[in-house]
Amino acid sequence: MTRPVAPADVVSVAFVVPLQGPTGIYGPSCLACGELAVEQLNASTGIAGRQVELVVVDAGRDPALVAEDVRRLVDSGRVQAVAGWHISAVRQAVTRVVGGRVVYAFAAMHEGGDATPGVFMIGERPLNQLLPAAHWMREELSVGRWAIIGNDYVFPRVTGATARLALEDTPSEVVSETYVPLGTTDFAAVIGDLSQRPVDGVIMLLMGQDAVHFNRQFARAGLSAQLPRLSPAVEENTLLAGGAAANEGLFAAAAYFDGMATAESAELARAYYSRWGRWAPALNAVGESCYEAMLFLARLGEVCGSLDVRRVSAMESGQFWSSPRGLVRLDGNLVDQDVYVARADGLEFRVADQIARAH
Repeated sequence: MTRPVAPADVVSVAFVVPLQGPTGIYGPSCLACGELAVEQLNASTGIAGRQVELVVVDAGRDPALVAEDVRRLVDSGRVQAVAGWHISAVRQAVTRVVGGRVVYAFAAMHEGGDATPGVFMIGERPLNQLLPAAHWMREELSVGRWAIIGNDYVFPRVTGATARLALEDTPSEVVSETYVPLGTTDFAAVIGDLSQRPVDGVIMLLMGQDAVHFNRQFARAGLSAQLPRLSPAVEENTLLAGGAAANEGLFAAAAYFDGMATAESAELARAYYSRWGRWAPALNAVGESCYEAMLFLARLGEVCGSLDVRRVSAMESGQFWSSPRGLVRLDGNLVDQDVYVARADGLEFRVADQIARAH
């Protein structure tokens, strides 16, 4: 089916977020936060003076299928930018087909290292997320020997390797790494093996529903009180889906949590719950990252006058702007932001400490 080209006074964004599969648990939060951002932008100056619309692409499918949908939208002129939260395997597939042609605001935490023109990695990365959190866990909880349990795709594997190498010359170390297919539901063998290893804690690089299954089975095995878990990806939806009993001893590192005691985060929470009501999808780091991606595109439009890849690629690094994460800074095509570690308390997170700052 031929899709109409976007009107000249509208910026159409391919909003690539998961609506099915293991990461589909994040979808409602992504959609609610993305739509809120668009409404706020359109009530102001939009992007470079143009109104904004989202064209939703389901990122919960095979990466090649997602990339093909995005390619068709770009080829036809239906969209002028790409944004959203999705796994790195999807990002790589999308970049292969549209990289360098449109601005791409990749909102998820990431492993870094994508220098494609127009691609901006605006989420957290190991240097300011997982590694400072591991240091905090060692100082506060004496966790020194880590087992990594992750999904078997690029982000967990590269992040796991980064953690292993970075911790080699410190009092902490990674003593084992296990990777399972995305969509795994039975972790009995993984947990049985884990209980036999000389470890103090678990770094979870599991996404969405996989993390829910792991947390439930981990708790039923009686390991919650013995082995703290640390994750850069667990958020409020995961807590709700797992249930309070699965969340004992669970920690997360992220640039945003619902209920953070900052003026910027409180402003987003007020707007979000005012717009969507008390039964809204969970306001969390994943959804907020989608809101963040839309604000970022607006910032690019403000500084560069458009979302043209050549103009944007020529923009000076070091740009600062304010967001629900506080003051953030563009560093090349990466973003520096404040990052926090939080402890699960039943079905909520309680921020324990700030572990990294935008600089």
